[in-house]
Amino acid sequence: MFKIPIYPYSRTELNQRIKAISKNEFLHFDEKSAYRFALSCIDLTTLEGSDTQARIDQLCKKAVALQTAAVCVYPPFIRQAKDLLEDTHIKVASVAGAFPSGQSPLFVKLAEVAYAVNEGADEIDMVISRGKFLEGNFEEVFNEIVAIKKECRNAHLKVILETGELIEPDLIFKASYIAMQAGADFIKTSTGKIATNATPEAFIVMLDAINQYYNETGITVGMKPAGGIADAETTLLYLKILENTLNTKWLNKEYFRIGASRLADKLAELK
Repeated sequence: MFKIPIYPYSRTELNQRIKAISKNEFLHFDEKSAYRFALSCIDLTTLEGSDTQARIDQLCKKAVALQTAAVCVYPPFIRQAKDLLEDTHIKVASVAGAFPSGQSPLFVKLAEVAYAVNEGADEIDMVISRGKFLEGNFEEVFNEIVAIKKECRNAHLKVILETGELIEPDLIFKASYIAMQAGADFIKTSTGKIATNATPEAFIVMLDAINQYYNETGITVGMKPAGGIADAETTLLYLKILENTLNTKWLNKEYFRIGASRLADKLAELK
């Protein structure tokens, strides 16, 4: 069973925290090292209906050249990416489980996750059923994540909340907690397929949830903001929020990722 803690802050207090953090100096980086760290944590991604083998080939070559943390692709391209990235440290992630809507029966989601794992995915990025969550069917959302986590076997599970649809900080906090209790290895803001993706507000709420969960259980859950992080200034803000909210254990690609493929070339130039 799971518990749903009460989110402890008002939206005003939240925005005041972010404003204060934005004015702080870095605790563990200078500007150049912050850019290098961010680049090393990127999941280089292509998730388009027009994806081809040639595009996956280009993506993997770029990941090797920039030394990103992972590539993220649709399930049919997992095997190709695994072959191209053999003998590198770069992980192959795949969306699965009715991405991006989450609107499929559970048995369909599980079949897609099983396929992705059998193809060799190191990481699975699933999205919660936001409709069920917004209806208050928290137990069903929890049970779906538990079932998908079991199907992942040794692959790490990133659970996407789609915070731009949950909107309210207390709902984002609740969804984060449910996902972590259900076995998420990472929680992730967004699919990148709607108008509002990662925001500093959603990011800090999710980090607060991770911190509280860690303090209660000793379990370290990773964090991935995704979508909407497109420039150096925004990147620096996210890193300041990260280091001011969690401890140094999260300052590595094992527990922090960024979904910002458009940003990769800019960071490579700045680092």
